[in-house]
Amino acid sequence: MPISHFLEYLQLEKKYSPHTVKAYEADLKSFKEFIVEEFDHEDLILVNYPQIRNWIVNLVNSGVANRSVNRKVASLKSFYKYLVKTNQLVATPLASHKALKTKKSVQIPFSEEEITDVISAIEPDTFKTSRDITIVTMFYATGVRRSELVGLKLQDLDLDNGLIKVLGKRNKERYIPLLPELIRHLNKYLGFRKAVVTEGRAELFLTEKGDKIYETLVYRIINNYFSEASNKVKKSPHILRHSFATHLLSHGANLNSVKELLGHSSLASTQVYTHSNIAELSKVYRGSHPRENKD
Repeated sequence: MPISHFLEYLQLEKKYSPHTVKAYEADLKSFKEFIVEEFDHEDLILVNYPQIRNWIVNLVNSGVANRSVNRKVASLKSFYKYLVKTNQLVATPLASHKALKTKKSVQIPFSEEEITDVISAIEPDTFKTSRDITIVTMFYATGVRRSELVGLKLQDLDLDNGLIKVLGKRNKERYIPLLPELIRHLNKYLGFRKAVVTEGRAELFLTEKGDKIYETLVYRIINNYFSEASNKVKKSPHILRHSFATHLLSHGANLNSVKELLGHSSLASTQVYTHSNIAELSKVYRGSHPRENKD
């Protein structure tokens, strides 16, 4: 049962989140169903690349976007690398596969004014509004991922030293400094939190019933508040993370420092945030270059 063993490997050894493991499981089960239907066998160890290519063509012809196809193929690649690693295969059938071309979507960050408008509009006089303004400020002041925010524990806070410990991808820890504004919101929120907390609840952010907050609720919080202040198509926690990085860079922050704050493993992941500054850079360039006004 290679698939079940692979999923256990992802969960227990790679420490992937349950959501991620479920996504891998869905991709692999869908692929296996295709192999059974088209080639009348279910042993994925015997699959060759032409069969995989037929699956990819079928996905594309079914209207699945190239980006989604690439993600599904990435699941398959990980699976076959696992089979090679565990000596169930000599080589992966996807060794020479090249990803489908995709359009690079430009993530438009919130402006500093939009973020200021949202924060200014929230009056933190109840548990809910205090929690919400703390979450908004946490995203913008630290650049954490949504899953990282949901996973924050009380013990991760060090308000005396103005730091928070964040557990990122692959269980990699990083420390992020806290702005005085965020510390003020945290202190006020923690006061409200005491009234709704259930005994032994370690998570920092809770629902109004005292349960652990969940990712869908966090998305709704950000989307609802920013829908009042922004006309941008995407209004999500990731756009706030994007805004954090973009605004730091536009104010002169070092790219490598932003990389560390975001928890990226390589600069290539961070450099995407420099693209948002092209318009501003062009404006500065046109206004500053000595040859700008020469005929």
